[in-house]
Amino acid sequence: MSAAARYFHSRAVTLGLCTRNNTRHFSTSLPLCELRHMSRVNVVDNSDLGKNAKTSGKPARIVHVYNKQGVAGIGDKVLLALEKQKVKGIIVGCKQKQKPMVPKFDSNNVVLIDEEDTPMGSRINVPIPSVLRKKEELAKILAISSRFV
Repeated sequence: MSAAARYFHSRAVTLGLCTRNNTRHFSTSLPLCELRHMSRVNVVDNSDLGKNAKTSGKPARIVHVYNKQGVAGIGDKVLLALEKQKVKGIIVGCKQKQKPMVPKFDSNNVVLIDEEDTPMGSRINVPIPSVLRKKEELAKILAISSRFV
């Protein structure tokens, strides 16, 4: 190996280019615009489980979606794996393409609920889409939210 080749190889290793043919590999696939199995979500209420999830650094993951399609959107009920427990939640924000009359969020947000569909927290820290006002089964969640978009 010549001196020039050794120098180039050492520079490639330090720059992270040391792969096949000395090029970087990156994905060109489009991001998912929906929430599926094992998607990460942020808990946005002030429940104890939600606070522990934020401080531990391990986000909640979707284990099951309670609809026929298996794809969750805003207002859908999901089962979450959080702090080695299974908890139900309602999706209140989703990274997705801009749809008419539905706001686009920067993160995937969820509010934790118990078996009777009452929220575990007493306050929601992010704005809630006003599209959810049409769903009467989410009235308890809308009652504890302070901001709507």
